Amino acid sequence: MTEQNKKTNNILVQGSILAAASLIVRFIGMLYRIPMTAILGEKAIGYYNIAFEFYDIALLLSTYSLPLAVSKLVSARAVQGQHRNARKVFMIAIGFGLVVGNIAMFACYFGADIYARAIDQRGVILPLKVLAPTILIFSIMGVIRGYFQGYGNMVPTAISQIIEQIVNAGVSVGASYFLLRHYVGDPDRLSYGAAGGTLGTFSGAVASFISLLIIYEIFHKTFGKLIEAEKKAEEEAGEPFTSERPLHVLHLIILTVIPVVVSQTVYQLSGTVDTLVFNRVLRAKGFDESIRATWWGIYSGKYKLLTTVPVAVASAMGTAIVPGLIAEFVRGHRDAMREKVAVAVKFNMIIAFPCMVGMSVLSGPILRTLRFWTDQNTLARNMLQLGSVSIVLFAFSTLTNGILQGINRLYVPVVHSAIALVTHAVVLGFLLDFTELNAYALMICNVLFAFIVSALNWRSVAKHLEYKQEIKKTFLLPLTASVFMGVSTRCLYDFLHLALSASISCVLSILFAIPVYFSALLVLKVVTKEEILRMPKGALMVKVLTKLKLLR
Repeated sequence: MTEQNKKTNNILVQGSILAAASLIVRFIGMLYRIPMTAILGEKAIGYYNIAFEFYDIALLLSTYSLPLAVSKLVSARAVQGQHRNARKVFMIAIGFGLVVGNIAMFACYFGADIYARAIDQRGVILPLKVLAPTILIFSIMGVIRGYFQGYGNMVPTAISQIIEQIVNAGVSVGASYFLLRHYVGDPDRLSYGAAGGTLGTFSGAVASFISLLIIYEIFHKTFGKLIEAEKKAEEEAGEPFTSERPLHVLHLIILTVIPVVVSQTVYQLSGTVDTLVFNRVLRAKGFDESIRATWWGIYSGKYKLLTTVPVAVASAMGTAIVPGLIAEFVRGHRDAMREKVAVAVKFNMIIAFPCMVGMSVLSGPILRTLRFWTDQNTLARNMLQLGSVSIVLFAFSTLTNGILQGINRLYVPVVHSAIALVTHAVVLGFLLDFTELNAYALMICNVLFAFIVSALNWRSVAKHLEYKQEIKKTFLLPLTASVFMGVSTRCLYDFLHLALSASISCVLSILFAIPVYFSALLVLKVVTKEEILRMPKGALMVKVLTKLKLLR
């Protein structure tokens, strides 16, 4: 295997580790939402999700960008053997994270009342205040995760994410149940119940932080050995060590953080804009708070929750590809950068297309299996059927955001997200005001936002990397295989449902869909033997597929 293939394989391995962890996290997230939704009901879940819209913005402004920023700066120094300067970036970033984390924490806590009045949803105050300390914890965790990621190690991030979600799930369900029962008869009972869910988020963050500290202590000697090797190499070469000035490092952190913060904030602001526009317009049209909260709970707690699960793969690949792109960018290897981009895009589309089709054809059965089905949930089913295309669009836009940031085009995603945000807000206001689409307008504009960002990002990646996207094997054939899988899977479900329950039929149909899809990929020659070998456990996969006569 060539050196370049080894590097590309490492991106797939590290990306797959993070993607697997992200999928596990999202899966746990869906599982605990089943009992939590049953305990709280649509209205309290609406409070819970609305609180997270504000919290997510505060998190983005303060800490969300730190893993990527630290990863970029550490990777650029590690590839040049400057491990002491990489450590300096880490230590200064910790201080930076403490400052901005505290500011955002207090802003979230004391801004909860203002936000609640702005959207006319006072039930979000308590759950939002419970969430506030979580921001400070994530600010420090983000720096530690970024330090490991800068060295191409995604394992600590993956482990801490899984621990975080397990604790989150247990505490969220338990606290929601306890608080809802404890405050029976209280007018703010549903708000307390939603606060139980946000308490789970805080508890999960604490558990994750502790696990990261333990992992860092384990790897501390490894980082120390790299620094000692650097010192020894300098002594042998007779070259003095050039230490970066702390203010210079802080300046670089800020310069890296700002565009990423703005980009991600604009990218995520669509949820907050949706909340404000949706509540204000529909309140003016005479819909009371209960109906609005219920519709929002269905949109955010079912449609968005389910469609964002597969996007975790894109987020993971976007995170994993940045250190590799930075390393090749520093070396000036543009061909290697283009190859990494091509592999990452193809890998993502191979995952995103079947998820899109599967979510669409099995929307009702999936909702029933997850106990998300109620009398009003034909709305959720229709949203999934019609809006599942957002899976592919968000997967592509999320990955290409990471690619553009990895090649130091940090402000490009900012502009693209801003254009999408303004367009999406105008269209949403029009649809809500002049049509009877109501909650469906949210789904339509969610798809529109992702489409605009994807189209603009695609053009920019092609321009800045002189990159020509392969279409047939990356998009058309995976879509063809997905449609074949979708038709056969739905037919099987309808047949099984004649004798079995919806849940059992759904699970068996999904298990059937996996080999059908990957067999279709092999028949259509979307994936070659060489590409499979470069994937995690590729040799084992080739051996099994050869025995099954699906690969020659």
